[in-house]
Amino acid sequence: MAPSFDNLSEQDLHEEEEEEEIDFSDLKEQYEVKLEEGLDTFVVIDGLPVVPGDSRQKLVKFLLRKLTSVGNTSEDAIFMPLNDQNMSEGFAFVEYDTPEQAVAAVKALHGTPLDKKHTLSVNKLMDIDRYGREGRVDEEYKPPAVEPFKEKEHLRSWLADPNARDQFALYRGDKVGVFWNNKSNDPENVVDRAHWTQLFVQWSPKGSYLASVHPQGVQLWGGSAFSKQKQFPHPFVQLIEFSPGENYLTTWSARPIQVEEGQPILTYEEDGKNLIIWDITTGKPLRSFVSHDLASAPADAAAEKKKVQWPAFKWSADEKYVARMLQHQSISIYELPRMNLLGKTSVKVEGVMDFEWSPATPSREGVKQYEQLLCFWTPEIGSNPARVAMMSVPSKEIVRTRNLFNVSDVKLHWQSQGTYVCVKVDRHSKSKKSMATNLEIFRVREKGVPVEVVDSLKDTVINFAWEPNGDRFVLITNGEAPSGSAVPPKTAVSFFAPEKKGHHLGNFKLIRTIEKKTSNAIYWSPKGRFVVVATVHSQSSFDLDFWDMDFEGEKPGSEKDLAANLQLMKTVEHYGVTDIDWDPTGRYVVSSASVWTHSMENGWNIHTFAGTTLGEHPTEKFKQFVWRPRPVTFLSKEEQKQVRRNLREYSKEFDEEDKYAVDIANTAVVETRKRVLSEWTAWIRLEKELLAEDKDILGLPEEADEAKLAQDASAVSAPAEGDTVVEEIVEEIIEETEEVIN
Repeated sequence: MAPSFDNLSEQDLHEEEEEEEIDFSDLKEQYEVKLEEGLDTFVVIDGLPVVPGDSRQKLVKFLLRKLTSVGNTSEDAIFMPLNDQNMSEGFAFVEYDTPEQAVAAVKALHGTPLDKKHTLSVNKLMDIDRYGREGRVDEEYKPPAVEPFKEKEHLRSWLADPNARDQFALYRGDKVGVFWNNKSNDPENVVDRAHWTQLFVQWSPKGSYLASVHPQGVQLWGGSAFSKQKQFPHPFVQLIEFSPGENYLTTWSARPIQVEEGQPILTYEEDGKNLIIWDITTGKPLRSFVSHDLASAPADAAAEKKKVQWPAFKWSADEKYVARMLQHQSISIYELPRMNLLGKTSVKVEGVMDFEWSPATPSREGVKQYEQLLCFWTPEIGSNPARVAMMSVPSKEIVRTRNLFNVSDVKLHWQSQGTYVCVKVDRHSKSKKSMATNLEIFRVREKGVPVEVVDSLKDTVINFAWEPNGDRFVLITNGEAPSGSAVPPKTAVSFFAPEKKGHHLGNFKLIRTIEKKTSNAIYWSPKGRFVVVATVHSQSSFDLDFWDMDFEGEKPGSEKDLAANLQLMKTVEHYGVTDIDWDPTGRYVVSSASVWTHSMENGWNIHTFAGTTLGEHPTEKFKQFVWRPRPVTFLSKEEQKQVRRNLREYSKEFDEEDKYAVDIANTAVVETRKRVLSEWTAWIRLEKELLAEDKDILGLPEEADEAKLAQDASAVSAPAEGDTVVEEIVEEIIEETEEVIN
């Protein structure tokens, strides 16, 4: 057996050098025994139960189960000190075989529960050099200074507006402003700031915060003066996403985070990560992750990179769970707020392509225990068909599956109350030359989750949208373009509603199809009933069709058995329209043309729900219009029904307020004209007096007609007692020209 490098004698070395000079540096690096330097293999476990010395060994064995799940250690490598009372101190020192295992222990075990009453706090022993250097920790304890109480602004103060107006944010040029909506009048400015954001602005789901995005991170603003509420330092952040209840925030950047020393919030845990989930209340990160898409992108820069999967994390309706998908492999479900992996393992789903949570806590027939539902789909793999599955969380039980064949693509569409989930299946023919779409509608609340199939569609569905809080949906289909044609094919808009069957709703039936359209987008009112079907991001068509699904007029005989009465209220045009946004009350619609898409005639127009245009606002360098959301109402369903029943009584009050506002506006115009006329007569009188003084000085006689004019002017300005002055304003058209433009 050949001796090791360290055992070679000087003579052996010289003999080999005489024969041939050989470089042993690679062998030395490979076989040299390295002594451990520092304490990189040690971790400190805090948060342990305080037990007597007799129970210490039992606690060590119990703790060892968790410690060995991430690395190699033993009972002898765990030191748990005792105090003078022969009681443990609630912490222990643990040695692992390698520094890598110690780092893995910190990442995997920090913040995890040991039992119902104790949560582990795991840190590397070497961190004492990082946080406890000389000068950072004083020998003498100094109690922290308690700052005086400062009352914060109410984050929902805008809801107390006496006129129940809504707010919106407007981003144009380098300025961001928040405004009150004043119907057909000009909006009233609340705050307007230059350089308020670098990329975009975004409201939180309940409207409490306005988020601005900067190279240094994200800032949240709120209150009546829009003061700074929170800030989240994520360098070069590009995308953000709020959780449904505004308790958490997800941030993403294409650049991995580089944590610099002295950073008060980010730690080595976030170093090299792309995604952070933040706790908005504390302003601290809950957990950070590497982006799957970036990690799996090809190393070759010339190779095509995958698109960013966004949102990277999807939330359950009650924010108890958040899930993330590793495409083709698994779905990882985390529990909040600890962000620990549910069941300590990801759900392995071979080929998984996409998933969606139910947007509301489900209520299935015959199921009494708490659950959240998650729907996902997998493509055809080998001889196995494509599959759609519905999973119950936290049990991870598959409650319903559906096999699909000849599948090209699948999209999952949940109804807002979690009553239905529509699986839009794009199928190809056996020759793969033609495409068509089927709708597989899962009736979630019914026993066994039955599936209804809508297979009467001949073309491919390019857009689908459920009615919010309703049972109807609208879809847009697109035919195949003729070969060699430069013009895109016409689209068709179809409206569906369920059949009436007593107190229950039957199968979904087609109400009507509108052919030969160019529409490509569907925008439902947040309150349901009204829907705008529009053509956006087009260079040739700019139609906005305003539809009413519960028209109060006569109902066609062919639609009497359906839970709808469809009526086109109005069609308007907005040149270059790129975005359409409903206000949270469903009363107004804003269509806008953003400079982010094109630079022609940018600005925004506001319309009523019925399509009447209230105002046009061309705006230079217009970028973004965002309505401020409203939180869910506190009124019960019965109280809401009571309001609807008495709506006419409330309408009278609103009509009187509108009339009063118009009268006030007219009165202001009349008062302005009176003031201008009074100033004019006063100026005339003053000039007459000055002229009379000049004539008196020069000795010129005063003409009778001038004296008469002065007398008439004074009579107009100061009418005799008992007389009535009537002011009549006459509008006269001086010139009118009519031009015909072809």
